Amino acid sequence: MDTMEATTTREDQVMGARTLLGWNIVFWVLLTMTLAVSVTSELSTSHRWIVAGAIVLLGTAYQFIGRPAIESRRFVPSLIYRLVLIGCLMVLVGLSPTSVFMMFILSAQVWLLSETLRDGIGFSLALVAGCGTAQLWSAGWGWDALWQILPWMMVSLVVSLLFGIWISRVITESHQRAVLIEELRATRDELAEAHHSAGVMAERERMAREIHDTLAQGMTSIVMLSQTGAAELARGSDGVAARLAQIEATARENLAEARALVAAFTPVALSEATLTEVLRRQGDRFAAETGVDVQVLLDLDESEVVALPQSQQVVLLRVAQEALANIRKHARATSVLITLGVSAGRVCIEIRDDGSGFSVAEPSTGFGLAAMRGRVEESGGTVQVESSPGHGTTVQVLIPVQESA
Repeated sequence: MDTMEATTTREDQVMGARTLLGWNIVFWVLLTMTLAVSVTSELSTSHRWIVAGAIVLLGTAYQFIGRPAIESRRFVPSLIYRLVLIGCLMVLVGLSPTSVFMMFILSAQVWLLSETLRDGIGFSLALVAGCGTAQLWSAGWGWDALWQILPWMMVSLVVSLLFGIWISRVITESHQRAVLIEELRATRDELAEAHHSAGVMAERERMAREIHDTLAQGMTSIVMLSQTGAAELARGSDGVAARLAQIEATARENLAEARALVAAFTPVALSEATLTEVLRRQGDRFAAETGVDVQVLLDLDESEVVALPQSQQVVLLRVAQEALANIRKHARATSVLITLGVSAGRVCIEIRDDGSGFSVAEPSTGFGLAAMRGRVEESGGTVQVESSPGHGTTVQVLIPVQESA
């Protein structure tokens, strides 16, 4: 869009500059021809000086008033120049009738300086009337001269009006084009700002989900292990060392996840092992930390797991982590079954527990399920949660299988 707008603007500027240069050249050529004709014609010395003075006045007025007014479109200078233009043309035509060919360029200047169609028509009438009056004065004010000049005046007026209307339409279209380009530029800027804002919000949501699914859950595990270890220490149990080892392992994994998150890498676990192995490790660690029996069931070949795109493996891992985190915090379950499979072109992961359950009709106040839904929907998948108080919970996620890049 920037390239197109810049190209269009440059084309308009170049075309306008070339057009104005062409009018300038024509004006000075015709003015020079008028001076040459007046000098070589059979005019009295005084008339020659008057014609020369009118030519000099017209050229000076154009250079310092008319030409800047054409570029700036200022009303007062354009009005002054058009009055000078009409007066000088009347003097030239009255004393040297062959100067009438100046009508061509001066009529064009009248329209270039007119802001409205009414303004252009009015000054065109004044220009033709002034030129015709000068011709009648030169011819002696006779009726015969009037009937000879009148057809020419009418033709000149019609040509001037048609030419002027065409110029006005071109100028109007140029202005409309400039306005349209400005509106497009403003709309482009608004869209860019909206896209930027949307991108910022999407990135914030993504980072929030990543932090929730990795660092926050790891911290929760460390807190619960610390509480368990403190309770065992108070009872004089020998399991404190094992709890400290679990805390250290969880903290190290959290630290690695934090580094990977900052570097925007694949989760550390998936970079070192397959999804199947990572799920089993997650289940074993969860069982060791909570005492809950966790089983991981694969309803697909290992090769099919490896063939899944890395992005889908990340989503499936985060879903399992979030589901286990919710079971840890809310379910009070004794067993968990994680099933991973592929069916009808979709990869499915299901996490089922026998915990306390909840009413899915009640709005959730937590971030976990909402983050899970957002992550899965970004991958084109769906999340289905089945639960009721006292009858456990089943979380099922279906994602269309993509070809691994």
